[in-house]
Amino acid sequence: MTRLLTFPDSQHQVLSIRAKALVFDDPASRALLAQAERVAASDATVLIIGETGTGKELIARHIHNSSGRRGPFLAVNCGAFTEQLVEAELFGHEAGAYTGATSARAGWFEAAADGTLFLDEVGDLPLSVQVKLLRVLQERQVVRIGSRKPIDVRVRLVAATNVRLEQAVAAGHFRADLYYRLSVATLQLAPLAQRPGDILALAEHFIDVYSRRLGLADVRLGADAREALLAYAWPGNIRELENVIHYALIICRDGRVTRDDLQLHAVARPQIAVPAAATRTVDEEEVLERVFERLFDEAPQALHARVESALIRAAYRHCHHNQVHTAALLGITRNVLRTHLKRLDLLPMPARVSHEVAHEPSHQDVRLHVAA
Repeated sequence: MTRLLTFPDSQHQVLSIRAKALVFDDPASRALLAQAERVAASDATVLIIGETGTGKELIARHIHNSSGRRGPFLAVNCGAFTEQLVEAELFGHEAGAYTGATSARAGWFEAAADGTLFLDEVGDLPLSVQVKLLRVLQERQVVRIGSRKPIDVRVRLVAATNVRLEQAVAAGHFRADLYYRLSVATLQLAPLAQRPGDILALAEHFIDVYSRRLGLADVRLGADAREALLAYAWPGNIRELENVIHYALIICRDGRVTRDDLQLHAVARPQIAVPAAATRTVDEEEVLERVFERLFDEAPQALHARVESALIRAAYRHCHHNQVHTAALLGITRNVLRTHLKRLDLLPMPARVSHEVAHEPSHQDVRLHVAA
């Protein structure tokens, strides 16, 4: 029997880059579900690792729902706040603590009392906030900005990231002690392409969802469409699959989705072959080393800065100026990326605001989530 996870209000949610459904037909998915349910029975802090759109928040919600906790499940996107605002949002503030703080306000840790606080994209937290988060985890107390009085918090923390935190630790962007504190129980959520047993089950789920919205009846996947879905690489994971199915239902005819109805890029799902992948990595490193050797012979000025700037510019352009995807590609946090982009003058204010609103949860969206 297929296990399905969705958001409680998934029918009314706006488009986003997150996954809105998970199924567990693939053996790897079933193993992950069993591990998550075992972890749920404990109070251990959980770190969920996975690409954008793989369903990290759905796993976090399932852990909360399986834990028997009486309090709420609250989700916070750490990349949705500015560095100046995130501390007040997490830990709260007193009246007059800073300009604009006209009244006292509880933070997310207090709001999630007796429940679960989900910190998505925890790698985006600035180092100054990481220190305070570590202290909260160790002492189970928060101190609001502008106060000296500690407040006991009874909350379970589940964190998630789409970057390799070990690399962020090695680069000095993430505290090692906080990483070890967060990763008491680690769940690795594989990309959709590595869970082929889930692809068709998810497609059928989205067909059912959008058929009802569009007033369609008895829509079927053709054999050629099934083959195409299984062969595709799914770089956008479950979110991309949902979009593909939605579009296919809009243009399909006679209640049958064909290969031609699927808006897929010409990218086939790569075969998993560890020795070949390792060989490619070695070859790529050798090519880079040869390029660097030529640069060394030319003895250019400020070589490190030039290489770093070229890398940031190329990655940002490759990801169509999407900060989240660029940070994930480079294996750094979004805050670190934004520092580089600002230094390179790649963040004109109008473009930055319009782009981030289109692709990421807004501050207002997150606050409304808590109120609900």
